[in-house]
This record gives sequence, C-alpha cells and structure tokens, in this order.
Amino acid sequence: MLTPGAILAVIAGYYLILFIISQITSRRADNESFFLGNRRSPWVVVAVGMLGSSISGVTFVSVPGWVMETNFAYMQMVFGYLAGYVVIAEILLPLYYRLRLTSIYSYLDQRFGSHSYKTGATFFLLSRSIGTAFRLFLVINVLQLVIFDAWNIPFFVTVALALSLILLYTFRGGIRTIIWTDMLQTIFMVTAVVLTIISIASNMGFNGRELVAVISDHEYSRIFFFDDFRSSNHFVKQFLGGMFITIVMTGLDQDMMQKNLSCRNLRDASRNVYLYSISFVPVNLLFLSLGVVLVIYANATGFPVPEMGDDLYPLLATTGGLGTLIPLLFILGLIAAAYSSADSALTALTTSFTVDILGAADGDKRRLTKIRKRVHVGVTLVIMAIIILFRQINDQSVIGAVFTVAGYTYGPLLGLFAFGLFTKRLAADRITPFIAAASPVATWLIGRYSEDILWGYQFGFELLLVNGLFTFLCLLIFSSPERPEGGDSR
Repeated sequence: MLTPGAILAVIAGYYLILFIISQITSRRADNESFFLGNRRSPWVVVAVGMLGSSISGVTFVSVPGWVMETNFAYMQMVFGYLAGYVVIAEILLPLYYRLRLTSIYSYLDQRFGSHSYKTGATFFLLSRSIGTAFRLFLVINVLQLVIFDAWNIPFFVTVALALSLILLYTFRGGIRTIIWTDMLQTIFMVTAVVLTIISIASNMGFNGRELVAVISDHEYSRIFFFDDFRSSNHFVKQFLGGMFITIVMTGLDQDMMQKNLSCRNLRDASRNVYLYSISFVPVNLLFLSLGVVLVIYANATGFPVPEMGDDLYPLLATTGGLGTLIPLLFILGLIAAAYSSADSALTALTTSFTVDILGAADGDKRRLTKIRKRVHVGVTLVIMAIIILFRQINDQSVIGAVFTVAGYTYGPLLGLFAFGLFTKRLAADRITPFIAAASPVATWLIGRYSEDILWGYQFGFELLLVNGLFTFLCLLIFSSPERPEGGDSR
C-alpha cells in the first residue's frame, strides 16, 4: 500500500511538470496572453484541454457511481450535449468573434445596457466561485485524508498549498498556459481511467473482448428510457436538459468560452467545439463502463458496495485490495480532473471581474497588469475562504443546497442571451437585476412543488429551461419596441 510520503512525492513530480510547462508558455506573456492567449491557441490543444475542464473532480468520482442508480441514462444527456455544441458553434461563437469580445458578458452591455451587463457577469462570478470551491473542496478533502492528516497538517494549510500552486502556474501566462496544462491533465485523467479498467479486468481474468461483452450485457448498461414521461430519466427530459446545460454552462460561461476565444479565428474555434463534443461521447462511456467494472469486481470479491454511488470508485480504489497502481492512478486522475477545471476557472473569474466589474480592459497596460494580478490573488483568496467555510459547515445537505443554488443562477443568463439573440426588443435595463434574482427563486418553488400540482410530474435537468423561460418572459413583459441608435449588436 502506498504511504502518504510516496503519494506526495508522485504529486510533487506532477506539479513540477505543470510548472515547467508554465515557465515555457508564459515567456513574454502580457495581458492579451493572460485573457485570450494572443488569439493564437492551436484548436486541437484547446479541444483536448476543454475536455478535461468539463470533467471536474466531482464528475471523476460521481459518474462511475451513477450506474448503480441510473444505469447508463447519463448518455442521454451526453447526446443532448452534442446538440448544444452545435448551437454554440453556429450561433454563439460567430457572435462573440464578430464583436471581438474579451468577456462574453460585454455583449449584454452592447445589447441592453450596463445593468444587464453587470447582472450577467455577477451571476457568472457567483456560480463559478461556488462551483469551483465545491469541486476543489472534495479533492482537497481526499488529499487531507490520504496525506496530510498523517502528518497533523491543518486543513487550511492544505487548502492554501493547493490553491497557491494553481496561482503560481497561472499567474503570468493565464489562458496561454492553461490550454497546455489542461491538455496534459486531460491525458492524465483519461489514462488513469483506462489503466484502472485494464488492471481490474486483468485481476478478474477478462481479455478485451470478454470485458466489452460483460459490460454491454450487464443490467446497468441500459442507455435509453422512454417508459414514463413523468420520470426525471425520460429520454426527452435528459436530452433537452443536456442540450441547454451545454448552452449555458459552456456557451454562456466565460470559463469555457475564454479558451474558444483564444483560437486564431472563428473557423478554428468551431473545429475545436466539434472535436471536443465528439470526444465527449467515448470519454463518458469510458467513465460509465468503469462504474460497471467496479460493481462487477466488488460483487466478485465480496467487497461491500456502498449505498452512496459517489463512494464506489474512491473506496474500491483505495481500500479494495487492488495493489499500489490503482490507488495512485485514482489520486492522479482526481487531481488532474479537479485542477484542469479549477485553473481555468480562476483565470476566467479574474478576467470577468477585471473586465466586467472593474471595467479595466482598456487604458494603460501597466495599470491593467497590476489590477489583473491583484484580482487574480483576490479571487484565489475568495475561493480559499469558501472552501474553508464548506469544511466548517461540514454538512453535506447544506453544502449540496449551496451548490444547487449556484446551478440555478445559470438560468437568468440563458434568458438574457436568448432575449438578446432572438428578439429585437429593448429590455428594461434597470429592472433586469430584479428579474434575474427572482427567476431562480420561482424556479426552485416550481421544482419543489411540481409533484403536488402537476400530477406527479418530476422535474429533472429541464428546470434550467423553466428558469431561462421565466427570465425571458419577464424581460418580454417589461420590454419596449424602441431601440437605441446602433443598439442592435446581433
């Protein structure tokens, strides 16, 4: 079994590789490099890195465990993702490139006004800050348990160390560095899953063909569900939910779109999106297949299958008697998944706060550099504080509720952008913040009482549609046909 010291040594070597990449990619970096990579990023590298950014530490742990509850139903959402990426490539990217945006939320300023602009940026900052902190919290907790508790190192020191390392390798290069480090981390993550499957299959005496047959014939491998439309697993709900989740959490998210905007031109950015979206299918099939393999191994060896699906992969990897390789692969894969999401999030949060909230995109370059660096450190400290707060709460129901609230905040962004793109009307800019604040609350109430008032209907991910539609309709009610001179930026 691996000792904490051995695990730490391997992780230190992993970080060393990231720092070497950072030093190479951040040479002669400036603000344009930090925000947009000088718009010279190779689209293939961006596509691979975006794959890792989408698969956070939460996904790395949770998706294999979902097979026990929902089989392969998650693939219905993945197919919906593909439709969402088409919308991004054909509608949103052309808009962003035509306007040459640094922050995508500045579109709202051109289309509606400053109140709508600040509202969109604020909702992104809130959502991404909580989401990033939550994902890192789970990973840092694992590091605390397997390494730092043995040395009596306090949790806040572990948090400070983890975030300081991210800050150091993103501080100068920003996006220019991240597209390369994320590519590396994606490769680490996928390799970890593949080698874990191969290792467990070898332990059970399966060759490649037998393994594929065992997985495909397993009761958990069912993908499509058309039985009960009221169920949250119904194909239509999952597909539409996946489609609109992709549109808002990729196409309307500064974190994900900042990488796309760093490509040389619109054509390369579109290629990136299509390659990335196609790659998402086999990668998620891989994660779900790992879940089936873990269940089969647990049943064959008498290992107690945990009630919580999220515990399946971590427990088997670290205490399932699988030698030293698989625990090491799990730790490295988990860190790669978490950090490929966290490093780009810190850069995107820095970009949005600097450009959208402080309005510091233009002007003296030295002043902008100072502001950007201070904001980058400030964002890191905020994420650190939220993680420590999660630890103090130490209540999964409360933390889950906070994370759910953050997820609801993407709905107003969907409504705002849809209203701007598909109508020619002028929103009541001063009222927009109140509409955006009311929409998640109304949506939560609808989801909370839907089974009572809608004859047992259970909302799933399509609640995002309800959220966006509520915002859209309220904007329409308070809108006017007049347009300011030069106001149509579509």
